[in-house]
Amino acid sequence: MKNTRADKPCYCGTEQPYENCCAAFIEGKQSAPSAETLMRSRYSAYAQHNEDYILSTWHASTRPQSLSINSDSPVKWIRLKVISSSYDTVEFIAWYKHNGKAHQLHELSRFIFEDQRWYYLDGDTAPTGS
Repeated sequence: MKNTRADKPCYCGTEQPYENCCAAFIEGKQSAPSAETLMRSRYSAYAQHNEDYILSTWHASTRPQSLSINSDSPVKWIRLKVISSSYDTVEFIAWYKHNGKAHQLHELSRFIFEDQRWYYLDGDTAPTGS
């Protein structure tokens, strides 16, 4: 499902218009220039139920075959906060609703730069309250 959002704020929380933020990466016009930018664009892709982009930015060594993400998903991503970012790691909290119940995901994600592109490698989640 593709949602361009025009000049509405980007899903990733930068408060920039989506078209000036994550759109170019998700639409394949540019590669993300940093691990944090890739993480933010992947969050936007999750919010849009864009499984193709999520899988294409997942490193082949850890990538699942599918995620079963579609527009009928009971998950709605509602907010992202980046806690810290370094060259190849990003710690974040993402809030979402699943079947109307609020949850959060706290993760320290690891990325790898390979063939002139960033890829999500894996991450460790921390227990967080709902």
